[in-house]
Amino acid sequence: MGTKQENKIVNKGFNNKYNVSTFENIKHFDEYGNEYWYARELQKALDYKEWRNFKIVMNKAITSCENSKFNVLDHFVEVNKMIELGKTAKRKIDEYKLSRYACYLIVQNADPSKEVVALGQTYFAVQTRKQEITEQEYDSLSDDEKRFYQRKLTKQGNYTLQKVASAAGVKNMAEFHNAGYRGLYNGETADDIFKRKKLRYREDILDNMNEDELVANLFRINQTKQRLIRDNVQGENNAKDVHYEVGKKVRKAIQDIGGMMPEEMPTPKKSLKELEKEKKRLENKEQEKLVETK
Repeated sequence: MGTKQENKIVNKGFNNKYNVSTFENIKHFDEYGNEYWYARELQKALDYKEWRNFKIVMNKAITSCENSKFNVLDHFVEVNKMIELGKTAKRKIDEYKLSRYACYLIVQNADPSKEVVALGQTYFAVQTRKQEITEQEYDSLSDDEKRFYQRKLTKQGNYTLQKVASAAGVKNMAEFHNAGYRGLYNGETADDIFKRKKLRYREDILDNMNEDELVANLFRINQTKQRLIRDNVQGENNAKDVHYEVGKKVRKAIQDIGGMMPEEMPTPKKSLKELEKEKKRLENKEQEKLVETK
């Protein structure tokens, strides 16, 4: 759920028929804790009576996502649903799992005359970070902002990699990911990295990497995904071997250009989770001031 202050700002100026719950109540979470919305539920929330009309809006959003140079499949995940037509009859319908960014693009392309669309634009804009970052804009980011950006890309990359690995027959994702870490980190597993960085219980190792270390891991993730798809790799052991091999090659590439090995890179003083909490506190204070002035 959004914070009380977020809800105040989102709800401000809208009638009682529509409020933040309109979108919060249809939000779902997958097994990795990632939030998503179903397209047909969002269609109803946005007062689109016919799927074909909503699909036109969604296609425009997909084009916007493509133009932003982001992988559409990371934000618009096609799934099939069966609906009951009677006691025995069923019919398959199109359905999509949508990321927050996908929802944001949809409401930006929806009918602006609908009051609920205006609310949706505000709701999905909250916490939706700008996606299009040019090289010049990236260079102007602080070190921590670059970490947030690269962490977001690794999260998206891992999500796609896991889908590809699962299709290849991988069941034990922990072992699969460890194969890549062992290749890149000269034999270290995720647990070894965790201990070396002296992290606290349940801290994420990727949240405790600097920009360069995240970039190295992102390269490993993307190259593994491409290799699994290109070579049509099948079988859990074969997929793990590919991940280990790619990790090892990324390590060698870093070594060949005289770069710092991943395990030698310094661990930032603060994790991204800590920085996120600090950022939230500041945002809440600013939002409180904004509400007070209105």
